[in-house]
Amino acid sequence: MPKLQELWNMANLVDKIERSNTNPRDPRNREVVYAAWDDPQIGNLETPINASGFSRALINNLPAYRQGLSPLRRGIEVGLAHGYWLLGPFVTFNPLRDTEVGSMTGLLAAIGTILIATLSISLYAASNPPAPLATVTVPSPPKALDNAEGWNEYATGFFLGGVGGAVFAYALLSNIELFQKYLSFVAQ
Repeated sequence: MPKLQELWNMANLVDKIERSNTNPRDPRNREVVYAAWDDPQIGNLETPINASGFSRALINNLPAYRQGLSPLRRGIEVGLAHGYWLLGPFVTFNPLRDTEVGSMTGLLAAIGTILIATLSISLYAASNPPAPLATVTVPSPPKALDNAEGWNEYATGFFLGGVGGAVFAYALLSNIELFQKYLSFVAQ
């Protein structure tokens, strides 16, 4: 008998859901995706994800979109992060990883990758890039990156920051035993 009651309750629940699909007052039937700035010609949509305050705050605080930064400073911040995290895979997975020069090989590979990325940014700068477009998430993109000069300055900062980040990560990895000894000394 309890199984029959469970089936009856489930049927009632399904019936209520079916009836709510046509109810315009049900908040689940509310439209949540709109054309950006009420203009469908733009081709951008405003969704609960990209139009939320959290998403806007997060994206607009990244160095690429933060207001008041020069292209050089933007490039340095982005390069530092990329140089720092690029070293790990090159040290861990290079063919010389179990030798004395494994870490140095990883550092040189990371710097080489940063150099290739910098050259790619410089090539993009030479292609007469278009001005950044305003979107729902980034309503006021940086004006400094709408010409080749700004992109070249960004590329310079990216290279400096990338090499600096890779060298910093290499210094940390090379001195890991020193940090372990220090921490064991402090813990006593």
